[in-house]
Amino acid sequence: MATEQKPNEKSNRLVTPRAAAFAGILFALLFTASVTLIRTTIPDDLSGSLDWVTSGNTRLSIALFLMPLAGIAFLWFIGVIRDQMGELEDRFFSTIFLGSGLLFLAMVFVAMAIAGGIVATAELEPERVVEQDVYLFGRAIMLQVSNVYALRMAGVFMSSLGTVWMRTGLMPRWLVVVTYFLSAALLLVIDLSLWVTLVFPAWVFLISAIILVRNMRRAGKEAAAA
Repeated sequence: MATEQKPNEKSNRLVTPRAAAFAGILFALLFTASVTLIRTTIPDDLSGSLDWVTSGNTRLSIALFLMPLAGIAFLWFIGVIRDQMGELEDRFFSTIFLGSGLLFLAMVFVAMAIAGGIVATAELEPERVVEQDVYLFGRAIMLQVSNVYALRMAGVFMSSLGTVWMRTGLMPRWLVVVTYFLSAALLLVIDLSLWVTLVFPAWVFLISAIILVRNMRRAGKEAAAA
Protein backbone atom coordinates (compact mmCIF):
# COMPACT_ATOMS: atom_id res chain seq x y z
CA MET A 1 0.00 0.00 0.00
CA ALA A 2 1.49 3.29 -1.09
CA THR A 3 2.05 5.81 1.64
CA GLU A 4 0.88 9.34 1.11
CA GLN A 5 3.77 11.79 0.90
CA LYS A 6 3.45 14.90 2.96
CA PRO A 7 4.39 18.16 1.26
CA ASN A 8 7.67 19.74 2.23
CA GLU A 9 6.61 22.71 4.35
CA LYS A 10 9.94 24.44 3.86
CA SER A 11 9.86 24.22 0.08
CA ASN A 12 6.17 25.16 -0.15
CA ARG A 13 6.42 28.20 2.10
CA LEU A 14 5.94 31.43 0.18
CA VAL A 15 8.78 33.88 0.48
CA THR A 16 8.28 37.62 0.12
CA PRO A 17 10.33 38.84 -2.86
CA ARG A 18 13.04 41.32 -1.98
CA ALA A 19 11.81 43.59 -4.75
CA ALA A 20 8.57 44.07 -2.78
CA ALA A 21 10.43 46.67 -0.70
CA PHE A 22 10.18 48.95 -3.73
CA ALA A 23 6.39 49.02 -3.28
CA GLY A 24 6.52 51.74 -0.64
CA ILE A 25 8.81 53.89 -2.78
CA LEU A 26 6.52 53.39 -5.76
CA PHE A 27 3.49 54.35 -3.66
CA ALA A 28 5.22 57.49 -2.40
CA LEU A 29 6.12 58.62 -5.92
CA LEU A 30 2.74 57.86 -7.50
CA PHE A 31 0.74 59.28 -4.59
CA THR A 32 2.82 62.45 -4.46
CA ALA A 33 2.52 62.94 -8.21
CA SER A 34 -1.26 62.47 -8.08
CA VAL A 35 -1.78 64.87 -5.15
CA THR A 36 0.54 67.45 -6.73
CA LEU A 37 -1.40 67.37 -10.01
CA ILE A 38 -4.67 67.88 -8.15
CA ARG A 39 -3.26 70.62 -5.94
CA THR A 40 -1.80 72.58 -8.85
CA THR A 41 -5.06 72.27 -10.78
CA ILE A 42 -7.62 73.26 -8.18
CA PRO A 43 -7.13 76.86 -6.98
CA ASP A 44 -7.23 77.89 -3.35
CA ASP A 45 -10.10 80.30 -3.91
CA LEU A 46 -13.06 78.65 -5.61
CA SER A 47 -15.36 81.61 -5.31
CA GLY A 48 -14.27 82.96 -8.69
CA SER A 49 -14.06 81.43 -12.14
CA LEU A 50 -14.53 77.70 -12.69
CA ASP A 51 -12.22 77.57 -15.69
CA TRP A 52 -9.98 75.13 -13.79
CA VAL A 53 -12.59 72.40 -14.30
CA THR A 54 -12.01 72.37 -18.06
CA SER A 55 -8.48 73.79 -18.33
CA GLY A 56 -7.12 71.31 -15.77
CA ASN A 57 -9.02 68.35 -17.16
CA THR A 58 -5.88 66.61 -18.45
CA ARG A 59 -3.96 66.93 -15.19
CA LEU A 60 -6.92 65.72 -13.17
CA SER A 61 -7.34 62.73 -15.48
CA ILE A 62 -3.67 61.80 -15.03
CA ALA A 63 -4.02 62.12 -11.26
CA LEU A 64 -7.07 59.84 -11.33
CA PHE A 65 -5.09 57.30 -13.36
CA LEU A 66 -2.09 57.31 -11.01
CA MET A 67 -3.96 57.00 -7.71
CA PRO A 68 -5.28 53.42 -8.17
CA LEU A 69 -1.74 52.32 -9.03
CA ALA A 70 -0.51 54.02 -5.87
CA GLY A 71 -3.20 52.16 -3.92
CA ILE A 72 -2.01 48.80 -5.24
CA ALA A 73 1.57 49.67 -4.29
CA PHE A 74 0.36 50.65 -0.80
CA LEU A 75 -1.20 47.22 -0.32
CA TRP A 76 2.18 45.69 -1.20
CA PHE A 77 3.80 48.03 1.31
CA ILE A 78 1.48 46.77 4.04
CA GLY A 79 2.46 43.23 3.10
CA VAL A 80 6.15 44.12 3.36
CA ILE A 81 5.65 45.62 6.82
CA ARG A 82 3.85 42.51 8.05
CA ASP A 83 6.60 40.34 6.60
CA GLN A 84 9.16 42.36 8.54
CA MET A 85 7.25 41.68 11.77
CA GLY A 86 7.22 37.93 11.23
CA GLU A 87 6.47 35.98 14.40
CA LEU A 88 6.80 39.16 16.48
CA GLU A 89 3.51 40.46 15.10
CA ASP A 90 1.09 41.46 17.86
CA ARG A 91 -2.57 40.78 17.10
CA PHE A 92 -3.92 43.87 18.84
CA PHE A 93 -1.65 46.48 17.25
CA SER A 94 -1.54 44.60 13.94
CA THR A 95 -5.34 44.77 13.75
CA ILE A 96 -5.25 48.53 14.30
CA PHE A 97 -2.36 48.91 11.88
CA LEU A 98 -4.03 46.88 9.14
CA GLY A 99 -7.51 48.35 9.66
CA SER A 100 -6.34 51.97 9.65
CA GLY A 101 -4.22 51.36 6.54
CA LEU A 102 -7.15 49.90 4.63
CA LEU A 103 -9.48 52.67 5.81
CA PHE A 104 -6.95 55.28 4.69
CA LEU A 105 -6.76 53.72 1.25
CA ALA A 106 -10.55 53.42 0.97
CA MET A 107 -11.10 57.06 1.90
CA VAL A 108 -8.47 58.24 -0.57
CA PHE A 109 -10.25 56.28 -3.27
CA VAL A 110 -13.57 57.88 -2.28
CA ALA A 111 -12.03 61.36 -2.49
CA MET A 112 -10.57 60.58 -5.90
CA ALA A 113 -13.91 59.20 -7.05
CA ILE A 114 -15.50 62.53 -6.17
CA ALA A 115 -12.81 64.33 -8.16
CA GLY A 116 -13.49 61.92 -11.00
CA GLY A 117 -17.17 62.78 -10.81
CA ILE A 118 -16.33 66.46 -11.23
CA VAL A 119 -14.20 65.68 -14.28
CA ALA A 120 -16.86 63.39 -15.75
CA THR A 121 -19.52 66.05 -15.27
CA ALA A 122 -17.44 68.62 -17.13
CA GLU A 123 -16.71 66.15 -19.96
CA LEU A 124 -20.31 64.99 -20.29
CA GLU A 125 -21.71 68.37 -21.23
CA PRO A 126 -18.79 70.77 -21.67
CA GLU A 127 -20.94 73.52 -23.15
CA ARG A 128 -23.48 73.42 -20.38
CA VAL A 129 -22.91 75.81 -17.49
CA VAL A 130 -23.04 73.79 -14.31
CA GLU A 131 -23.93 75.64 -11.15
CA GLN A 132 -20.90 76.72 -9.17
CA ASP A 133 -22.34 75.25 -5.98
CA VAL A 134 -22.05 71.76 -7.45
CA TYR A 135 -18.27 72.06 -7.84
CA LEU A 136 -17.88 73.79 -4.50
CA PHE A 137 -19.83 71.06 -2.75
CA GLY A 138 -17.87 68.31 -4.52
CA ARG A 139 -14.50 69.78 -3.62
CA ALA A 140 -15.61 70.40 -0.02
CA ILE A 141 -16.52 66.73 0.37
CA MET A 142 -13.27 65.68 -1.27
CA LEU A 143 -11.24 67.77 1.18
CA GLN A 144 -13.21 66.53 4.18
CA VAL A 145 -12.71 62.88 3.22
CA SER A 146 -9.04 63.16 2.26
CA ASN A 147 -7.69 65.76 4.70
CA VAL A 148 -9.83 65.05 7.75
CA TYR A 149 -10.76 61.39 7.85
CA ALA A 150 -8.09 59.81 5.62
CA LEU A 151 -5.28 61.75 7.32
CA ARG A 152 -6.55 60.70 10.74
CA MET A 153 -6.40 57.08 9.65
CA ALA A 154 -2.89 57.65 8.32
CA GLY A 155 -1.93 59.02 11.73
CA VAL A 156 -3.36 55.94 13.47
CA PHE A 157 -1.54 53.73 10.96
CA MET A 158 1.76 55.40 11.80
CA SER A 159 1.30 55.50 15.58
CA SER A 160 0.30 51.82 15.82
CA LEU A 161 3.27 50.83 13.69
CA GLY A 162 5.56 53.01 15.78
CA THR A 163 4.33 51.23 18.92
CA VAL A 164 5.07 47.84 17.37
CA TRP A 165 8.58 48.97 16.43
CA MET A 166 9.21 50.36 19.90
CA ARG A 167 8.20 47.08 21.57
CA THR A 168 9.99 44.76 19.14
CA GLY A 169 13.04 46.84 18.23
CA LEU A 170 12.55 46.12 14.52
CA MET A 171 13.33 49.73 13.65
CA PRO A 172 15.80 52.21 15.20
CA ARG A 173 14.57 54.32 18.08
CA TRP A 174 15.02 57.62 16.22
CA LEU A 175 12.62 56.38 13.55
CA VAL A 176 10.04 55.54 16.21
CA VAL A 177 10.32 59.10 17.58
CA VAL A 178 9.92 60.59 14.10
CA THR A 179 6.93 58.32 13.45
CA TYR A 180 5.20 59.40 16.67
CA PHE A 181 5.86 63.06 15.91
CA LEU A 182 4.48 62.88 12.36
CA SER A 183 1.49 60.78 13.41
CA ALA A 184 0.60 63.34 16.09
CA ALA A 185 0.82 66.09 13.49
CA LEU A 186 -1.58 64.24 11.18
CA LEU A 187 -3.99 63.47 14.02
CA LEU A 188 -4.11 67.09 15.21
CA VAL A 189 -3.86 68.94 11.90
CA ILE A 190 -6.77 71.23 11.06
CA ASP A 191 -5.42 72.60 7.77
CA LEU A 192 -7.43 71.49 4.74
CA SER A 193 -4.54 72.10 2.35
CA LEU A 194 -3.78 69.10 0.17
CA TRP A 195 -0.05 69.67 0.76
CA VAL A 196 -0.43 68.33 4.30
CA THR A 197 -1.26 64.94 2.78
CA LEU A 198 2.28 64.65 1.42
CA VAL A 199 3.64 64.04 4.93
CA PHE A 200 2.41 60.46 4.77
CA PRO A 201 4.02 59.38 1.46
CA ALA A 202 7.29 61.00 2.57
CA TRP A 203 7.22 58.83 5.69
CA VAL A 204 6.42 55.71 3.64
CA PHE A 205 9.33 56.53 1.33
CA LEU A 206 11.69 56.73 4.31
CA ILE A 207 10.51 53.41 5.76
CA SER A 208 10.76 51.66 2.40
CA ALA A 209 14.27 52.99 1.80
CA ILE A 210 15.42 51.62 5.18
CA ILE A 211 13.87 48.21 4.48
CA LEU A 212 15.40 48.15 0.99
CA VAL A 213 18.87 48.92 2.32
CA ARG A 214 18.50 46.19 4.92
CA ASN A 215 17.45 43.67 2.28
CA MET A 216 20.41 44.58 0.10
CA ARG A 217 22.82 44.15 3.01
CA ARG A 218 21.24 40.81 3.90
CA ALA A 219 21.53 39.65 0.31
CA GLY A 220 25.19 40.69 0.26
CA LYS A 221 25.91 38.72 3.43
CA GLU A 222 24.14 35.65 2.08
CA ALA A 223 26.08 35.86 -1.16
CA ALA A 224 29.36 36.21 0.74
CA ALA A 225 28.50 33.24 2.97
CA ALA A 226 27.64 31.11 -0.06
